[in-house]
Amino acid sequence: MAYSEKVMDHFANPRNVGEMKDANGMGEVGNPKCGDIMRMYIKVENNIIKDVSFMTFGCGAAIATSSMATEMIKGKSLDDALKLTNKAVMEALDGLPPVKVHCSVLAEQAIKAAISDYYRRQGIDPTPFVGEVPECEACEL
Repeated sequence: MAYSEKVMDHFANPRNVGEMKDANGMGEVGNPKCGDIMRMYIKVENNIIKDVSFMTFGCGAAIATSSMATEMIKGKSLDDALKLTNKAVMEALDGLPPVKVHCSVLAEQAIKAAISDYYRRQGIDPTPFVGEVPECEACEL
């Protein structure tokens, strides 16, 4: 299984890693059965993601996709962050092996879960903005 240089770089040198104590949104996705659990933290001000960080337990691809996803949403509006797809994360990393695609799906879901939590903390139903955050299909195997 060959990984791109970008995947290896984000795995070996993850960006935005660590727990965020003053986060106003936090989402956790994954499942211990598949071995990948992502926790995404966001700090939102005036509808803009001012800061983002993650904690991921999993393989190198899970860490790399978490790292890349945080880079891609930092400084973006909540609406723009919600438009980030797992495909865009994979493209930014110059691809993933087919058996690791679920890692990019988890990264997308972690962002949606964190934004959902942010809306809930603001007393707003997140469903009209975020939709439902599904379980990881790969984790149900």
